[in-house]
Amino acid sequence: MNTFERIDKDFISSVKARDAFVVSALRMLRAALKNAEIDKRSKLEETEVLDIVGKEMKKIKDSLESFKLGGREDLSEKAEKEIKILEQYLPEQLSDQELSELVKSKILELGEVTPADFGRVMSEVMKVAKGKAEGNKISALVKEHLK
Repeated sequence: MNTFERIDKDFISSVKARDAFVVSALRMLRAALKNAEIDKRSKLEETEVLDIVGKEMKKIKDSLESFKLGGREDLSEKAEKEIKILEQYLPEQLSDQELSELVKSKILELGEVTPADFGRVMSEVMKVAKGKAEGNKISALVKEHLK
């Protein structure tokens, strides 16, 4: 069962269980997936589904930061719960150590690199880590290793 089917199945079981919060979170995710399907005019592939789940997760995380800065604890709690629901549909995230090792290995593969080669290194790391780590985390590690 692919991720799209899993989301639909979980949505239906949440509706039957009358879990309004999960239904709301999955409805938002399903709408984003359906809109992407409409834009593409064909079924989404697994990687595209995971990209959209990641984008929705990023939106919620950005909102969470704003809610915390604004002192809106009620909304920040809601956002944290939504994040936990969406995390189920993403691949397991790389640990900081695994990510650091990946960055080091890609730098070694590319040979002599300078801070000017940041884009090249990021591109290589993202090919492996896409969906398994946040881009800003990867960016920070690459900058750190290129110093």
